[in-house]
Amino acid sequence: MTFYVSKIFWVLAQPLSLCLLLILAGLAAGLLKWNRLRLAAHLAAALLLFVTLFTTTGAVLLQTLEAQIARAALPEGGPSCIITLGGAFEPDVTTARGGFELNQAGDRFVETLRLAQQFPAARILISGGDGSLGGAYEGDAVIGTRFFAAFGVPASRLIRDPDSRDTYENAGNTKTLLAQNGLGNCLLVTSAFHMPRSVGLFRKLGIDVLPWPTDYRTTGTASLGLDLTQPSVNTQLLTTAVREWIGLAFYYMAGRTSAFLPQ
Repeated sequence: MTFYVSKIFWVLAQPLSLCLLLILAGLAAGLLKWNRLRLAAHLAAALLLFVTLFTTTGAVLLQTLEAQIARAALPEGGPSCIITLGGAFEPDVTTARGGFELNQAGDRFVETLRLAQQFPAARILISGGDGSLGGAYEGDAVIGTRFFAAFGVPASRLIRDPDSRDTYENAGNTKTLLAQNGLGNCLLVTSAFHMPRSVGLFRKLGIDVLPWPTDYRTTGTASLGLDLTQPSVNTQLLTTAVREWIGLAFYYMAGRTSAFLPQ
């Protein structure tokens, strides 16, 4: 139930959805002759839309998360395993067309492939199922098997978790699979902005991982200000940042992590 509530909540809570809800609230207030409320709602929508489209707010918020956890030192002789969290493929396109279509988080699997080639003895644990509400698509564990096979990584090296629908389930299922295969002290590969929440979940479950962030979305030097040149990119950055910060707050309040912003 929590999974479905979180999905529905996010449909409504992302910046552009909030803008629409504020506009609709203003229209409703106008019909009821609540003119002050109508004006306030429309001004709030305009302000939120301006911040979303034409400021670097999203880059600054995302950059803070990306800078939180650096890559760990590689263990001598290389890692025994590499945990890769899903979210790197376009599940609807891939399910319809086959193959493996990478999305913006595709660096997660590209970096895992590089590590797999560098450390041929390391096992690869792919954690990712179908995270859609309908459950009609292939998950990253399934698509990832085709991806690695295409680059010569044998299926015998892979450990798959095709059931995880979110990061919380990633961590829980991974703990079980690591115990079944006698593995520990693995590299954890995911997007840099997603690493604090992921590390917090794994630590809470007593899983020792070596963070290996990838898929950086910011330069690391962004400062708060106007940016009129790339409204679609600014929107995407703020949407991603807001979602991740909300996820951090929810997981902390729910007791799934021990710190709001894990170090």
